[in-house]
Amino acid sequence: MPPPPPPFGRARKRATHPLDPALGDADLIAARAALTQGRWTAVRELLAHTGADWDLRGHRLTVLAAAQGAAAWGEEWRIAEPDSADAAALIGCATVARALGDRRYCPEATDACHRAAALAPEDPTPWLALLLLARRRGTEDEVVRLFDAVRVRHQDHHMAHHLMVARLAERHPELGRDPLHEVYDFAAWSAEHASPDSPLAVLPVVAHAERYRVLAGAGSEPPDPAASGHWRSRRARQVLRTAFDWWLEWEERLDRGRIRTDLNYLAHAKFCEGRPAEAAALFHRIGPHATRAPWAYPDRDPYDAFHAARSAALGAA
Repeated sequence: MPPPPPPFGRARKRATHPLDPALGDADLIAARAALTQGRWTAVRELLAHTGADWDLRGHRLTVLAAAQGAAAWGEEWRIAEPDSADAAALIGCATVARALGDRRYCPEATDACHRAAALAPEDPTPWLALLLLARRRGTEDEVVRLFDAVRVRHQDHHMAHHLMVARLAERHPELGRDPLHEVYDFAAWSAEHASPDSPLAVLPVVAHAERYRVLAGAGSEPPDPAASGHWRSRRARQVLRTAFDWWLEWEERLDRGRIRTDLNYLAHAKFCEGRPAEAAALFHRIGPHATRAPWAYPDRDPYDAFHAARSAALGAA
C-alpha cells in the first residue's frame, strides 16, 4: 500500500531524503516496525498505553496507517478481536490513507471510519481520519462538519486545527497578503480559547505559513520564503513574538507527539523573519526531526530546506 500524500496542500515532488512522521516517538517507531511484520499486538499495547490522550492517539494512528500492510493486519486484528475499537480505528485510518492516494477507496474509508466511531463514540480519531479525507476530497461544508465532530470530542485537537487552517488558507488567493484574511482570525481565536499549555498557541504562526504556501503557489510571493516579506509585517512579528514567548514559558513541560511539528513551523518562521538566534534555539530542540510542512513550501525539498536553514541559523547564533 503506498503512503498517503501529505495532508497539507497539493502533492509535492518526492524528497531526496524521506522524513519520518513519527517525529522521534520511540514507542511508535517500534510498534510500526512490528506492524509491518504482522505483529499487531504491539500496536494494541501502544494504543492501550496511549489511552485517551486524543492528540497523541491521532498522531500515532495516522502514522501507523501509512505503514506497509496496515489495513490488512488491522483486519487480522479485528478477526481475532471483533469488538476492538482500536483495531477498527486502525482500519479506518489505514483505509483513509489508501483513499488519499486513490479516490476509488473513499466509500470504503468512510464506512470503516463510521464503524470505528460506533465502537468508541467518545474517540475523535475516526472523525479526524474523515477530516483528513475531506480536507483533500470534500466540500467546505463537509470539512466544517467533520471539524466540529472532532472538536466536540476534544476541543483543542491539534491535528484537526492544523487541517482546518490549511483548508481556510486556500480561500481567496486573489486577496494577496491581506492581514484580515479569515485564516488569521480563526487561528487567533483558536489560540486564545485553548488551554494555556496547548500547542494551539502556535496556530497563528501555522496560519502565516499556510497562507504563504497558497500565495507562493499563486505567484504573488517569491518561491524562496526567506526572500519574502510575509513574516516581517507588524502583525506577523507580533504573532511570532507571542508564539516564541509561549514556547519559552512552557518548553520544559512540552513532551507531546506532535510538538515538533509546531517547533518546525516556529523555527521556519523565525528564520524567515530574520531572527537566526531564536531560530537556532528552536533547531536545537527539534534535533533531526524535520517535518515536511512548512519546509516544503511552496515546492522545495523539505530535507534540504530544513538543513540549509538549520546550518545558517546555528552558524549565525
